[in-house]
Amino acid sequence: MIRFSEPEGIDKRDENVMAFSGQIPDNKKADCFVNHYISKGIGMKGNNRSDINPGVHVKVVRKQDQLSGKLSEGIVKDILTNSASHPQGIKVRLQRGMVGRVKEILDA
Repeated sequence: MIRFSEPEGIDKRDENVMAFSGQIPDNKKADCFVNHYISKGIGMKGNNRSDINPGVHVKVVRKQDQLSGKLSEGIVKDILTNSASHPQGIKVRLQRGMVGRVKEILDA
């Protein structure tokens, strides 16, 4: 069983929150829950440019992996998003050349 704590700013009337509150019996529902809130940018790091600097260890989702939600790890080489924030995550280039949007900052 997987347990989730409710991220701040969640509308408890949202049918997905009601369906996934408390214990979740299988990973398929858990993946759906996580992807739902990643897509809304709720409770996740990586949406603010000021939190990301070259040399930081992050997890990103590449364009071709957006539907599956597969994350790739790496070290930030360049920040490609010019705006201060982005709802899907700041776009970066990793040291190994991969480009993706930051979903999680592993160390700052």
